[in-house]
Amino acid sequence: MKAALSALLHSLSEYPAYWLEAARPKTLAASLSPALLGCALAYRDGMFRPGVAVLCVLVALLAQIAANFANDYFDFKKGADKDGRLGPERAVASGRIPPQVMLTAAFATLAAACTCGLGLLFYADWWLLFVGIAIAACVLAYSAGPVPLAYNGLGDVCVLLFYGIIPVCFTYYVQALSFSSLSFWLSLPAGLLSVNILIVNNYRDYEQDMEAGKRTTIVMFGRRFGRFLYMANGILAIVFTLPLLLETTLWITLLYAAFFLLFFLTWRELTRFEGRALNVTLGHTARNVFFYTSLLILTILLQ
Repeated sequence: MKAALSALLHSLSEYPAYWLEAARPKTLAASLSPALLGCALAYRDGMFRPGVAVLCVLVALLAQIAANFANDYFDFKKGADKDGRLGPERAVASGRIPPQVMLTAAFATLAAACTCGLGLLFYADWWLLFVGIAIAACVLAYSAGPVPLAYNGLGDVCVLLFYGIIPVCFTYYVQALSFSSLSFWLSLPAGLLSVNILIVNNYRDYEQDMEAGKRTTIVMFGRRFGRFLYMANGILAIVFTLPLLLETTLWITLLYAAFFLLFFLTWRELTRFEGRALNVTLGHTARNVFFYTSLLILTILLQ
């Protein structure tokens, strides 16, 4: 263990740019956005607690980074990352970071996320420990274990739960010590738009995933289904937000219209781009998640 940590620290100090890329910063909006949305809902109801909010944000970010590190390692081990990869170059597959060092980083980051999560138990009920265990298990089960979720068509469901419903609802809960119907309904747009990040990733890697036996929803149902699902998620996000839109001002409504224009243009990229060009679409999709969540937060705080 000591040798593994020493190797990790040495790699972090020698190659910080490699680790920054491995953390996939362009997609971290998927974890940051729902946590911030939960905090905004707590603030709206007069239940905001800064210390708790910081811990929730740290749990969300660290858990996703741990998942990204684990995915980098296990995709390499399973042969999903090969020469000619279309997505951003993976740290392990490219030889930049040794596999064992990446695995150590995944567990160390997950341990940091769990430590922050344990801190939340001082503010809320003990049974939240089981939520933390579920999050940690999902981080590893996403690409590892006998039935990895990402390899069996369950990645989209996992993203909807762990990048939408769970972070929004439980970030609100640990501050208000109760659930709210509004936090649930607004967690759905955040989760659905985050699913689109995964859709673009799997759409781009369709052929490579088929060769590696990675049964994503795109592999199972085809690229045409992926284009349909991407658009459907955006429309549903708007539908779930309609109760808020009916009570807001005209200029905020116009901002939502601007979002949908951006969303439509990004969808058009998905229908037109191929290969590495879709990495631009991936970044735009992550931007859309953060933009829409920011609109929700603005709407909530101004009501």
